[in-house]
Amino acid sequence: MKSNEALKPMPEDKRRWGRAQGSRLVDPYKNPGKLRSNTVCPTCGAIYTGGKWQWGPRAANADEVVCQACHRSEDGVPAGVVTLHGSFVAPNRAALLAIVTEHEQGERRDRPSNRIINIEQGEDRMVVNTTDVQLPVRIGEAIRRSFQGALERHFDEDSYLIRVDWHRDA
Repeated sequence: MKSNEALKPMPEDKRRWGRAQGSRLVDPYKNPGKLRSNTVCPTCGAIYTGGKWQWGPRAANADEVVCQACHRSEDGVPAGVVTLHGSFVAPNRAALLAIVTEHEQGERRDRPSNRIINIEQGEDRMVVNTTDVQLPVRIGEAIRRSFQGALERHFDEDSYLIRVDWHRDA
């Protein structure tokens, strides 16, 4: 390749970046900059290392910063809401709850920021509030695969909140 070929501008119709670079959706609870490596969350004990929160041993001289999952939990502000409703919910509550907790435990093992804040239960409904936007989608898809029903998702970019709505009547 000639040296001046590298300086040619890219045609306007060519994409240089993927979708993620086009719209920078940022969790308002996430720290705006990188934390120092081996920073620990005093609430849950997660360690910030390698640019993300992980489980691991605490360093002796670690800085302390509350992680976004603990911060959201303390404030009671979810990033994701899964609503399960319909006449199918009441008689199958235990099975639905088992799927919800199984997915949360699996996510939490590898991603300390993906947690359930709380589960609100009513007669024919269950509402699961989470600290991230991926866990609700995974929970909703797992329940739809297991029990069929109708599944809808809505992401509100302005408030950084995803709502997953699953409905099935018996």
